[in-house]
This record gives sequence, C-alpha cells and structure tokens, in this order.
Amino acid sequence: MSTIEDVYSSDLAYYQQYATGAYNGFDHTSPAIAHIVCFAGAVDKMYIKQIIIQGFKSYKEQTVIEPFSPKHNVIVGRNGSGKSNFFAAIRFVLSDAYTQMGREERQALLHVSSHTLNVYGLRLTGFKEGTGAAVMSAFVEIIFDNSDDRFPTGKPELVLRRTIGMKKDEYSLDRKNATKSDVMNLLESAGFSRSNPYYIVPQGRVTALTNMKDAERLNLLKEVAGTQVYEARRTESLKIMTETNKQREKIDELLEYIKERLAELEEEKEELRDYQEKDKDRRCLQYTIDHREQVAIGNELDNLEEQRQTGVDGTDDSQERFVQGEKDLAEVEAEISELKQQVEFLKVDKKQLEDERRESARARAKFELEVKGLSDGQSAAEQAKCDLQLEFNSVQRSIKEREDELADITPQYEARKQEEGATKSELNSAEGTRQRLYAKQGRNARFRNKRERDDWLRNEVDNSNSQLEKIKAVQSQTMEDVVKLEEEISSEDSAIDSLREQLDSRGASNDTMQKEVLEAKLTRDKLMDERKELWREDAKLDSVIMNAQNELRHAEQELSHMMDQNTSRGLAAVRRIKRQHNLEGVYGTIAELLEVHERYQRAVEVTAGNSLFHYVVDNDETASKVIEILQKERSGRITFIPLNRVKPKIGNVPNARDSIPMIEKVEFDPIYEKAFQQIFGQTIICPNLTIAGQYARSHGVNGVTLDGDRSDKKGAFTGGSVDSRHSRLQAIRNATKWRSECDTHRTRSVEIKRTLERKDQEITQAVGALQKVEQKRLQIDNSYGPLRQELRNKSASLQNKKDTLNAKERAQVNIEANLKSLLDQLHAHEAELASEFKKALTRDEETLLENLSSTVQDLRRQYSEISSGRSELESRKTVLEIELRENLRPRLDQLKAQEFETQTGGSRGNLKESQRELKRIGKAIDAVEKKLQECESSIEQANASITDLNQRHADILRSQSEIARSMEKQQKRLEKSIQKRRILTKQAAECVIKIRDLGILPHGALEKYAKTKSDAIVKRLHKVNESLKKYTHVNKKAFEQYNNFTSQRETLTKRRAELDSSQASIEELIQVLDQRKDEAIERTFKQVSREFANVFEKLVPAGRGRLVIQRKADRQQQAGEEDDSDDERRESVENYTGVGISVSFNSKHDDQQRIQQLSGGQKSLCALALVFAIQQCDPAPFYLFDEIDANLDAQYRTAVANMLQSISGSQGGGDGDGDGGGGGGGGGGQFICTTFRPEMLLVAEKCYGVRYERKSSAVVVVSQAEALDFVEGEKQ
Repeated sequence: MSTIEDVYSSDLAYYQQYATGAYNGFDHTSPAIAHIVCFAGAVDKMYIKQIIIQGFKSYKEQTVIEPFSPKHNVIVGRNGSGKSNFFAAIRFVLSDAYTQMGREERQALLHVSSHTLNVYGLRLTGFKEGTGAAVMSAFVEIIFDNSDDRFPTGKPELVLRRTIGMKKDEYSLDRKNATKSDVMNLLESAGFSRSNPYYIVPQGRVTALTNMKDAERLNLLKEVAGTQVYEARRTESLKIMTETNKQREKIDELLEYIKERLAELEEEKEELRDYQEKDKDRRCLQYTIDHREQVAIGNELDNLEEQRQTGVDGTDDSQERFVQGEKDLAEVEAEISELKQQVEFLKVDKKQLEDERRESARARAKFELEVKGLSDGQSAAEQAKCDLQLEFNSVQRSIKEREDELADITPQYEARKQEEGATKSELNSAEGTRQRLYAKQGRNARFRNKRERDDWLRNEVDNSNSQLEKIKAVQSQTMEDVVKLEEEISSEDSAIDSLREQLDSRGASNDTMQKEVLEAKLTRDKLMDERKELWREDAKLDSVIMNAQNELRHAEQELSHMMDQNTSRGLAAVRRIKRQHNLEGVYGTIAELLEVHERYQRAVEVTAGNSLFHYVVDNDETASKVIEILQKERSGRITFIPLNRVKPKIGNVPNARDSIPMIEKVEFDPIYEKAFQQIFGQTIICPNLTIAGQYARSHGVNGVTLDGDRSDKKGAFTGGSVDSRHSRLQAIRNATKWRSECDTHRTRSVEIKRTLERKDQEITQAVGALQKVEQKRLQIDNSYGPLRQELRNKSASLQNKKDTLNAKERAQVNIEANLKSLLDQLHAHEAELASEFKKALTRDEETLLENLSSTVQDLRRQYSEISSGRSELESRKTVLEIELRENLRPRLDQLKAQEFETQTGGSRGNLKESQRELKRIGKAIDAVEKKLQECESSIEQANASITDLNQRHADILRSQSEIARSMEKQQKRLEKSIQKRRILTKQAAECVIKIRDLGILPHGALEKYAKTKSDAIVKRLHKVNESLKKYTHVNKKAFEQYNNFTSQRETLTKRRAELDSSQASIEELIQVLDQRKDEAIERTFKQVSREFANVFEKLVPAGRGRLVIQRKADRQQQAGEEDDSDDERRESVENYTGVGISVSFNSKHDDQQRIQQLSGGQKSLCALALVFAIQQCDPAPFYLFDEIDANLDAQYRTAVANMLQSISGSQGGGDGDGDGGGGGGGGGGQFICTTFRPEMLLVAEKCYGVRYERKSSAVVVVSQAEALDFVEGEKQ
C-alpha cells in the first residue's frame, strides 16, 4: 500500500486553488491594453536625457552625448561611422535583443580597433590599422528624465547602465547593481511593452513589414494584443487537466483492487484468531527463557565490571608510578646533563688555570734569576756609593771653606778698592793742578801779549769742550753697559740657581717617577687580570650557549612535531619579525602567555587545542603588518588574536561545587584577558564526563575533566587515552625556557664582549700611560747631562759678564777721572782768560805749586801702599773664585751625577722592584694553585654525583621496565575481560532483541511461568512450536491490512471527488481564457485598424486606408464586401487567417488596392502607417527610428516628418478607446531618428552628427544648417 500512498501523496486541493487563481488572474485586459488604460490621457514627460557609451562596438573612447531634446532629435552621419551602432547600444540596454550570448557574440560587442576604408569606391570594413589596446569590457549608460515620476524611484533622474565583458554581463540602476528581471520589470512599469517592440525600429524593420504576409501580420497583431500570455496559461491548464484525468484513472484502478482485497481478508481473520491464542502462550514461554538468560548474563557482566574496576585502579596506580618514573628519569637526565656541562666548564677552567700557572712559573723563574743577579752586585754598589758619599762630603766642605773665605775677603777687597780709587783721584787732582801750573808758567813765556794768550786759551777751551762732550757720551754708554750687564748677571744668577735646584731635586723627582711607574704597572696588571677573568667567563658562556642552542633545537623539533609545518615556520618567522622590526604590540602565543598548575595542564591543552599557537597582538593593524611580511617572505601561516577586535561572549558558567571555571585556574596578564576569555571563558572543569555532559546540556558550556575528556556544548563527547609524556604546554615551556636561557646567555656574552672591548681599550690606555711615565722618567734621566752642561755654560757666561762688568767699572772710574781733570783744566783756562796777562806765576800760584809737589809725593806713596794691599786681596779672591768655579763646583756636580746615576742607572733591574714583582707573581701562583685544587675537587665531586645519578638512572630504568611488564600483563588481562564482556554484551543484546521481537506480551505473562523450572518450560515451548507449524500459511497482518485498506478506500473516494471538482474548474477556466483572448484580439484589431486609418489619412490626405481581417468562412469573398468589421458576429480566433491592408492614394471613394499591388515607396508608407498605428495603440515614452524614410518619396517623407513633429509636439492626448485621430491619440513622445534626407532635419528640434576618427566613433551636436549641408553633400 506504500506504493499507493506515494502515487497519491499530492494535495488535490492545489488544482482547485490553481484553477480559481487562474480564473481570477484573467479578470483584466491584456498587457498591451493595460498600458493603454494606464497611460491614456497622461502627460508623457519622461524621455532619454543623455547617453554615455564606452568600448561598445565602434565607440572605443568614452562618448558622452550632449543631452537630447524631449521632442524630435535627428542624427546624421556617413555609412560606417557608427549610427547603427548607436541604436544598437540603446537596444543593448532596453530590449531583449542581446541575451544568452556566447563568447564570440560578446567579443563582437567589444571595440576591436577596426574601421572602414574607401578604396576606389569600395567600402572595406574591419580593416585593422596598427594594434590598439584591447578593450576588455564595455558599457552603455542611459540617463532618463524622470520629472513626472514615471519610474517609481522618487528621483528626478534614472541612470540605467549595462556593462558587458568576456565573462560578465551586469545591470545597474542609479549606480547600484540590479538584476535583468528588475530592469525589465521597471521598464514595463514605465510603458516599455514587450508585446509591442515597435518603439525601436532599426534598419530593415520597415522593409520586413512591407514584405510581411497577411498571416504574419495577424501574428503581429496577436503579439501586440498580448495573446502569448493567454496561450501560455491555456496550455498550462490543459496540462494540469490531463494529469488530473490520469490521476482519476489510477484511483479507479486502486479502488477496484481494494474492493477485491477486502473480500479475501474477511476469510483470513478467523484463522488468525486461533493462531494468536497459541502464539501468546509461545511468547510467554519464550519470554521466560530469555528473561532468565538475560539476568544470568547481567550478573556475569557485573562480576566482570567489578574485576575490571579493580584492574583499572591497579592500572591507574601503575600508570601513575610509570609517569612519575618518567619524570624522575627526565629530572635525573637533566641533572646528569647539567653536571656533565659543569664538568666541561671545570675542565675548561682547569686548562686555563694550568696555562696561567705555567706562565706565572716562567715569570717567577725569570724574576728569581734577576733578583739573584741584582743581589750579587749590591755589595760592590754599596761600597762605591760610600766612597762617592765621602768624596761628596769632602768636596762640599772644601766649597764651604772657600765660600766662607771668599765671603770674608770680598768686603776687604771692596773697601781697599774704594780707598785706592779715592787716593788715586786725589793724586790725579793734585798732579793735574801741578801740571796746569807748570803749563801756565811755560805759556806765559811763549806769548807776547794777552791777545795771543787768549786766542790760544779760547782754542784750548773749545778743544776741551769738544773732548768733554765725547767723554760724557762715552761715560753715558759705559753706564748703560754697566746697568745692562748687572741685569744680565742677575738673570744668570737666577738661572744658575734654578738649574742647581733642579739638579739638587733630581733624587726626589726620581722617587716620584718610580712611584708613578709602579702605579701604572699595577693598574696595567690589574686590568690584564680582569681581562683574563672575562676571557674565562666568555669561554664558559660559549660552551653554555652551544649547549642551550642544542637543547633549544631539540625542544623546537619536539614542539614542531605537535603542529603543522606552516605554523611552526610561522611562529619562528613572527619571533624574528618582532625582533627585527621592534614591534612592541606583538605579545606572544597563548601558550607562552599563560601559567597553569600541572594538575590542570591536560584539561587546558584539550580545551585550547590549536589555539595554544594563536598569536596575541594589540590591534588588527599590527596583525596586518606582520601578515604582509609573512606573505612577502612566504614564511608560514599564523592565526592572530587582535585584542581590539576580540569581543568574548560571557558564558553561563554554573556556580557549583562540582564545576570550576577554567579561566580561574589559568594565570595571565590582565591586558590579555579578552583573548583568554575568548578561548577559556566558556569551559568548566568537572570531576567526570557525566557531570560535564549534564552542565553542557543545561548551561550551554563546554565541560572537561582533569584527564582531558571533553563534553561539547553542542553534544559531542571527546575522550580516551592521552600520552602525558607528549604535552604541548610542557614542550612550549621547554622551548620557551631554553630560548630564554639562550637569549640571556647571548645578552651576557654580548655584554662580556663589550666589556672585553672596553678592557682592551683600558689596557691600551694603561700601557700608553705606563709608556708615557717611563718616557718621562727616561727624559729626566737623559736631561741630567744637558743640565750640567747648561750649568757650566751659564757659569762661564756669568764669569765672563762679571769680568766685563769689572772692566767697565774700571773704565768708568778712569772716565770720571779724565772728566774731572778735563773740567778742572777747562775751568783753569776760563779763569786764566779772565785774568791779566803776566809773564810769571803769581805768588799764590807758586806757593800752591810748592805745596802740590810735596802732596803728590805723599799721595803717590799712599797710593802705592793701598794698591799693593788691594792686589794681594784681589789675587787671593781670584784664586778662590777660580778654584770654586773651575774645580770644586764642577767636581760636586760630577759627584751628584754619579750619585744619581748610581740610584737610577739600574731602574729596570732595580732589586726592590724585582722583589716586589716576584712577590706578586708568588701570590698569583698561590691563588692559581688554590683555584686548581678547588676545580679538581669540584670535578671529583661532580664525577661522583654523575656516577650516583647514573646508578639511580639505571635503578629507575629497571623499575620502569618492571612497571611496564606489570602494566602489559594487566592490559592483557583487561583485554581478555573486555573480549569476554563483548561476547556477553552481544548475548545480552540478542536477548533484548528476542524479547523485543516478542512484541507486547499478554497480561500476566511475567508471573505465569515464574515458578516453573527451565526444563519444563523448554519442553512446553517445544510442544507449542510444533502446534504452530500448521499455521505457517496464516496471514498474520490480516486485521491490520483490513483496516488499512478500509481507510485507503475512504481517502481515495474523497480524493476522486476533489479531482472531479477541480477538472470542472479547469474546463471553466479554459473557456474563460479563450473568450478573453478573442476579446483582446478583437479589441486590438479595432484600435489598430482605427489608428491605421487615421495615420494613413494624415500621411496621405487625398487617400484612404484600412486593415482587413480575413477569416476561413469568407476566404473566397471579395475584400470589398467587408464594410465594417464591427457589424460581423464574433467568431473564434481560430477562424482568423490573416490581416490585410487595403488603401487608396488618389481618392477616398475609389476602389482600394491591396498592399501587394502598390509600388515600393507606397508599400513603405503603408508599413510606416502600421507602425505608427501600433505605437498609437500602445504608446511608449520615446521612439527610435533608424532611416525609416529611406524608401519614401519626397512628399511622403515630408508627411512623415510633419507627423513626427506633430506627435513629439503634442503634450496630451485623448482616451485610448475614443475616436481621436491623428497623432494626438497617444500623447506626446520623444523621437530619435537617423536619416539621409533633409525633410526630417527641417522639423527637428536638435541635430547630431556621428563621426569616425582615430578608429573610434563619436556623437556631437551639429546645427541644422550643418546637418543639411552634410545631407546635400551625401546626395552629390
């Protein structure tokens, strides 16, 4: 019966609803007539305002056409310039002409850099000149003036664009994407009827209408009337009615089958009742047996579960001990590794200390030899020093004695010298006076008179004055020389005293320089010792860094096995990018930023999953920057968590004792709270998976146990065994730990290297300072000889200057004596001039002369005595000075130099310095020995510890092996138990299936055989089964089938009645559709016929034209017998065979001619009249005519132009169903026409010209005169 249900599962009420809906849906006129009703009498202001074309056919560059006139627009241009492409662009947007296009058809619409050439009068199209840039897409945009809200957009303009490319075809309305159906529906609502495509008349359409047959013209009329919609609905209704008949036939067949089957089931019902009684007894017996077996299996399973639980507990204990052993092994191995590394460091230290000890031992041996050599020569040096000191003291005493004696003699010598000078002055004065008296006495005898004497005296006075001036000049120069020499002598004395002080202070300077040299050496040695310590530490760090890098490499390899390769490479790249670009906002991975207790580690790992490797950053800008670098370098993939974008949801976490929010057990910096809330905020930790599942269902959170079993809030359970030795968090911690140690040690290594560089600089500076001090000391040592030589030179120079001063002083005394004598002589001559001339001396003069003679004798004797005493003192003084200057003082300087040389000459091998250096080296060797002993002791202790740890490691390994064997045995026992449990579980399931297959048991079946033994039950069951064998042919579902068939019969009967009703509705619908279609065709024919007569009369005022409908009944009758189609009775549309055209061009009363009898121009005019009539019945807001006047005569072109002007100039219209004639019936409209004739230009509101330049078309505004000139030129 399931087949019957499948066949008739559809709801028959659908047909009734469809029929009713179809009937009601055609309670209106056709779309064409609907447009006439809607827009009749309306003011049509909507028009094409502007068109923009780019890349479409010949329009390569963007062509923005100047706004069109809302009335009549004419476009002119040469053939091949792009006029037809302009109309094709409009049709491309507004009509269905360009749909379902293939690749080649799309390519044909795109500009291909082709143009037309005129070669010897032939037109060659498609010739390519050069290779222009390929156009990949094109668009045409039409801007409508919507000031009358004809488009229901609420805007004054509507921008409609269609864009096409090799793989796309898109529409847009007001710069927003739209579907084609949206665009077509909008155009329909504005009056662009699909039933009437004649608002666009391309080239050839008029010719096609001209050559159209009557039957084709009838089809055109049907299309305008909108009968296609009627036909589609009628076909669909007939299809539904056919299906309904098929359903009725199937229902009738099924009802007959059900009737026969019900009769058979009536006989099977009685036999089924007997069978059911015996089957109840069988099921009770079978249930008792199965139930007892089920209880026994349950008891066995309980025993196995108890044993399993005990084994699981033991396995858990063993596993915990095994895990603890693994941890102990890892700790022991880490300690062994650390101790081995420590031993390596100690061995490096030991090697460096041994090298240092060898170098110190060599230095100590060298200084010991030097000290021994210096000690051996020390006694001879001391004896020489004592002798030198004795001689030095002796010379000093001699100098002191000579200086004391000289100090005593010098005042006596000066006094005698002054006395001698005074005595000699008196002697000279007396002798001069005596000489002058003798001369006067002689002169008086020479001269005869006073005049001769006075002349001679005046001459002598003049000579005396001249000599007096010379002597005074010499005296002045001598005095200046004396003063200068005294100043020079004073300066020389000061210089000599300074030199002597320098020489005397050389010992103190030498001690000072020795101290400076010693301090400089100590500074240098200290810095070199510090550098050695830094070298030692740097060598240790290199080994530590190498070991840490190996550990880090191992940790990163282990971590990389826990993630995919792209993530591993990405993490390494992000760390490098952070370091290179100094990005402060890149914080780290979730695993690196959290701290969690070991107890909750597994739960956290299961919850986070791969989110452990998500990188936390401050904002999405930082994430984008890092991702750009990763993409550029192709360095892997990383998921970032920008804190400014994360908005975690607050979970409904239960507040209970058996649940712990995981976020409370994870430690992290508060600034990362959003990221951690996002990952852990909706997870709780529960004691077991059952509780976790309950909370997941009740609170919508994720639950996880400490063992890592997880209950998802969506209902999924995840769990199982987890290898605790491979923990992601532990691996990340190990990698982070070793990475941190590497960074720390590298930082320390860099600091040490920088410190070493500074130490090298400081040592270089210290060595430079030491060299400077030693150089200064050497300069002082080398300057002693020059100082002594300078002292000798200055002493000699001083003595020479003193001698010169003495000579100058003696000359000065002589000059003064001569000056005095000359003055006395001058005064005498002047006095003699004033005296009288006498031949002899006066008495006074003679007396004076006698007295002077005795005085001169006394003064000469006195002078001789004084001069003799002065000479003796001068001789002794000269001897003392020469001895001091030439002997004692040079010897004293020589002794001082020897003493200084004795003190400084062995400075490099100075015993004290060597002993001090030897002592320092000894202390350094003792310190190295102590360090070596400590190093060896540490190595021994470390080796002992390593031995102990190795022993412990071996013990732990043995223990682990025993635990593993024990766990393996327990696992085997557990597997056997599981296998047995699986068998028992299968048996229990089979028992359950058997009991379930028994169905619903009779009342009291549970207690009926409860006290009966199993053997008796088995025997009784065997008997019952044997008695049931005779009922094998019974239909066990007779009752059920009888009820089902009865129910199905009622349902099918009801459904057949519904189908009968729906068929009647559909037949009624078809009748209505046929009637409405006939009415639409009749109405459309009347309107088109009336408008055709009006238009033809306007085009040919002297003629008359009409449309004639042809029927099968009157096919043989004359066309002239049909006077008025309105008087004929209505017949079905099936009797219509065609629509003919009957016209007269010369008279309104002459016999009319068929269109086949007319000339070409007259046929074209009739075709145009039909087009205008159709347009007047179904007016559009604008019309596009492409060269419709090409085949017309001049008078008809003028008539067509005037009609276009009249229609475009009309601002209103009458009722669409009225009798208005002419072009005013449909209201005003916009016309865009192309032509090669002048008549249409004369009535145009605006003229445009199409040009083809540089392989691209363009449309520009031209004046009426320019357009007419072009047309006239084309005629020529």
